[in-house]
Amino acid sequence: MKQYNLGIEATLEILGGKWKALIVCLLMSGTKRTSELERLIPDISQKVLIQQLRELERDGIIGRIKYPQMPPKVEYYVTEYGKTANKIIDVMCTWGRENIMLRKKQGEDITLLEK
Repeated sequence: MKQYNLGIEATLEILGGKWKALIVCLLMSGTKRTSELERLIPDISQKVLIQQLRELERDGIIGRIKYPQMPPKVEYYVTEYGKTANKIIDVMCTWGRENIMLRKKQGEDITLLEK
């Protein structure tokens, strides 16, 4: 039996790490192909992206549509269960923007590229 000391442990098990929350955030705006995600997250390797997508799919956060064609076409989307994480993702985005503004006020040379 799996046990957690705090609820946040269960959250971090699914959405923790450098890329998963970002991937889910990007998919919240609509279905995307692997190549689109690679362009939107230029610092992630293809291997790590595929691994993170598989883990998110395994945990029911995202779904995958595989089209029977050549070359292969695969699209990813946020499941209904995954949409329940939207509140968490929004709070993380808001906190991140506020953190960047604070750090800029403190003199750090930092930029937020999001529109």
